[in-house]
Amino acid sequence: MTTTVTLTGTGVPIPSPGRAGPGVLVRCGGIALQFDAGRATVLRLTEAETGLHQLTALFVTHVHSDHVIGLPDVVMGRWIQDHVWKTGPLDIHVPAGEAADFAQRMLEPYAADIALRMEHVQAVPPEARVSTFTCTPGPSLVWSRDGVTVEAVAVHHEPVPDAVAYRVRTPDGTVVISGDTRVCDEVQELSQEADVLVHEACRTTALQTAVAGTPFEKIFSYHADTVALGGLAKRAGVKHLVLTHLIPAPADEAGEAEFVNDVRSGGYQGRISVGRDLMTLAIG
Repeated sequence: MTTTVTLTGTGVPIPSPGRAGPGVLVRCGGIALQFDAGRATVLRLTEAETGLHQLTALFVTHVHSDHVIGLPDVVMGRWIQDHVWKTGPLDIHVPAGEAADFAQRMLEPYAADIALRMEHVQAVPPEARVSTFTCTPGPSLVWSRDGVTVEAVAVHHEPVPDAVAYRVRTPDGTVVISGDTRVCDEVQELSQEADVLVHEACRTTALQTAVAGTPFEKIFSYHADTVALGGLAKRAGVKHLVLTHLIPAPADEAGEAEFVNDVRSGGYQGRISVGRDLMTLAIG
């Protein structure tokens, strides 16, 4: 059995060529787990040869629009295809609070479309099968099947409430997905000896002078500085650090090298990948 990790989106709210909204797909055997569903997630999944009917479950890290704007598309797309695949509703796992409220109400704007489709093709309405869990400062089990488990832990993305990181354990190894967060002890503890850590990356140290006095100064305060992230990855003994949600998005290999240099200056000497959409890594 081989576990794969695919970046279904490495972008941020500001559109960037070639970068869909945030998302990570973890596959192990017949299990396919999607983490977040940013802009164009459905297209990226299709390009990754993973049909919506193949998704086992979807997990949301927090309610920011760039991480959930593709969620109705996933649910509606799966429903529209259901008369072919007969897969039924998708299990969606979200932290209790505002993210759960969004997930439970996200299909309301599509009421007219749903009614029209049910007149012609669909036998039943779409169902957002949402399960909620409470954010905790220590890892808590939120999902388990066939030797694969998913744990969640609260992270620091204040002022956004109820933001979490996830740890996926499979027979092949461990994958941690940070969601959006400052560099924090909770993610460091979650990532101890992880085979892969997919972590958001913001070049705060390099850009702090340029953003001083602008709105971006506040945004940078609740994202993960690349230099500090290098220290976290070193202390946690992470085997492979994958950077995503890239701020600012690198335009070329020289731009990617700047992210790597930042992380190295923080002390991490392990393997680093600067994320590109559809980058896929194998574990085991």
